[in-house]
Amino acid sequence: MKIPFDQVHVDLAQYDYPMDIGSLFAQKAPIEIEIGSGKGTFILNHAQAFPDRNFLGIEWANKYLLASVDRICRWGVSNIRLMRTDATDFFRCYLADETISVLHLYFPDPWPKKRHHKKRFFNQENLIQVHRVLTTGGIIQTATDHRDYYDVMCEVAALPEIKARFDLIDFVKSPAAQEGEYVGSNFERKYIVEGREINALALKKK
Repeated sequence: MKIPFDQVHVDLAQYDYPMDIGSLFAQKAPIEIEIGSGKGTFILNHAQAFPDRNFLGIEWANKYLLASVDRICRWGVSNIRLMRTDATDFFRCYLADETISVLHLYFPDPWPKKRHHKKRFFNQENLIQVHRVLTTGGIIQTATDHRDYYDVMCEVAALPEIKARFDLIDFVKSPAAQEGEYVGSNFERKYIVEGREINALALKKK
């Protein structure tokens, strides 16, 4: 059954902060967030695999966001919401303490130029915010095709301020991931075909 556009698409301008993120969904359930949901392949597959969870996708590129909303509406997947916003601002301003159970961050823009490194989401300041909004035992799952960014992720995860808040754990592959994949997204499959190395990292809130 097709779902109305406004049920899936979230207009953040209509909400004060911190927002009651649970009010976005019809069912009361653990909430998982994906930053950079792209065309929606991962979040759609994951939401179908886990109908007892709620999923919020954040995407900055409006053309991808609208395509994802249309796709989810047509498929009738009711436990997904999507919004266009800056993820760093959203975590800092809109999310209350201990409100999400998992953060998914897959194939983020590596911002390879040194002067742009400050734009990378996976940094100490943002991880402290993620720690604040995760429930006890909450998880961060991330994967990248960019070796330099992966090395930086490992360095950040090893910082004393981060090690005091998180334990390094094994990455749990998506049910939609095929052999040799972690996530099963369009980007991952494209990068594997191109011969790029994929690395994954997972952290659990202490």
